[in-house]
Amino acid sequence: MKKTHILLLLVILTITSSCSVYNFTGTGKIDAKTYQVNFFQNNSDLIEPGIDRTFTLTLQDLIQNQTNLHLVKNSGDLTYEGEIIDYRISPMTATADQKAAQNRLKIKVNVRFTNKNKEADDFEKTFEFYYDFPAAQQLTGATKDAAIKEIFERITQDIFNESLAKW
Repeated sequence: MKKTHILLLLVILTITSSCSVYNFTGTGKIDAKTYQVNFFQNNSDLIEPGIDRTFTLTLQDLIQNQTNLHLVKNSGDLTYEGEIIDYRISPMTATADQKAAQNRLKIKVNVRFTNKNKEADDFEKTFEFYYDFPAAQQLTGATKDAAIKEIFERITQDIFNESLAKW
């Protein structure tokens, strides 16, 4: 009976001690208290109004929702900065009579990440994702908003994983 209590105590200690290292988002212990996300300017050849602001806010929100870090305007322990370097719509597949059957919206973002407390984590990297849609459909209104939202959700999650989750 005493061995069962000791075993149970060890299991409880293991579980509670591991909770301080990992959380449900997959990040380890983050050696920072604050973060800042500088404005990501749209430097692509094709300018889509408002996507720079949308991307910046999407990245801020993701980090805010998945960590206990505090957003600051400057001098953050973690800094995200960069620019949207490509926004492109291109045909992907063709029909038998050489017409586009499907188009692809692709967005590429260059990110510079700086960790004041651990310079080994710093990086500059390009992240991209795409959204395919039928060629007969115009990329306007709700379709465009859904496409940009899906692309930005994927890119920001990839940035989060690279900078904080280390996946």
